Amino acid sequence: MVLSDRDIKKYLTSGKIKITPKPDLSRQLGSCSIDLRLGNTFRIFEQSKVAFVDPFDPKNRDEITKLIEVKDKEPFILHPNDFVLATTIESFTLPDDLLARLEGRSSLGRLGIVVHSTASIFEPGWQGKVVMELGNLGRMPIALYPGMRICALTFEKLSSTVDVPYHKKKGAKYLNQDTPEASKMSLEKK
Repeated sequence: MVLSDRDIKKYLTSGKIKITPKPDLSRQLGSCSIDLRLGNTFRIFEQSKVAFVDPFDPKNRDEITKLIEVKDKEPFILHPNDFVLATTIESFTLPDDLLARLEGRSSLGRLGIVVHSTASIFEPGWQGKVVMELGNLGRMPIALYPGMRICALTFEKLSSTVDVPYHKKKGAKYLNQDTPEASKMSLEKK
């Protein structure tokens, strides 16, 4: 069951869903979703430093990406066919019986901007900021501004509380993330 705007407000008021900083519901609440705003940190890929990406090589994680910060009111220019990681301003916490789905906004999708490649589900017990996998599928560079509404979350009630919520999961690699962290797939290598 997807939560309605009425239920999202109830969950926020009761503290079952926590979003920090508190969202402006008059601007950010949709009929069954809540918009989140673009932060000012981005992780860009420096493809000229290595010949290829080996997801199981931990040194590649740091060598192939660079964290940059954009000043408020200054744009980040996302070029065609480019891919970057970015965070939202808001962080959020989910209860153990609710999942969230990351969705793009239609207005940006019509410009060619996608906000996730594959990582669209936030598991019950999630805590942290959204890290988006931003891509520009269009043919022209697009200016993205910190503070703009960039994505939306929908919430789905599970049939029961999970046995192991994300915050208790052994190896929860992205718990409490605050910046656009690079892939930690190398931690899965045996």
